[in-house]
Amino acid sequence: MSIPVKSGAERRAEITAAIQTETGIDEAMIERLVRAFYVRVRDDALIGPIFSARITDWEPHLQQMCAFWSSVALMTGRYHGQPMRKHLPLPIDGRHFDRWLALFEATARDLCPPKAADHFIERARRIAESLELGIAGAHNVLLGKGERLRRADLDDNRGSAP
Repeated sequence: MSIPVKSGAERRAEITAAIQTETGIDEAMIERLVRAFYVRVRDDALIGPIFSARITDWEPHLQQMCAFWSSVALMTGRYHGQPMRKHLPLPIDGRHFDRWLALFEATARDLCPPKAADHFIERARRIAESLELGIAGAHNVLLGKGERLRRADLDDNRGSAP
């Protein structure tokens, strides 16, 4: 008796279907979340200017973020980018990540059923933590448990990044 071997695409489809069944998340929900979130981002006094200084045509960015969240939330593999590389040169610190998370969490809670919102938020928190630690490390700043990245830390290490 042989055990059928599934392709990577088949396994990915099964994982995606299981997540969808458990959370109710689908591509339409992801698009609603992404679009509503970025309306809030653009209106935000702290992080809005960072985005508006870099994004003039929002539709390609929104499509890329839909692909990103599809990959993150549903494991679809639609996104093929390098988020860390995009975030390294930004003038951001822990305050910006906190604000990004607050806006994202509020949007998810407003638009999504509780299981879906929890799923998105858990991943958003991991992403924010990973990016903050990565930016700090790229600037030779080692954050200890519970420490947050501050602009002053980056300014103190200007020129020492690899």
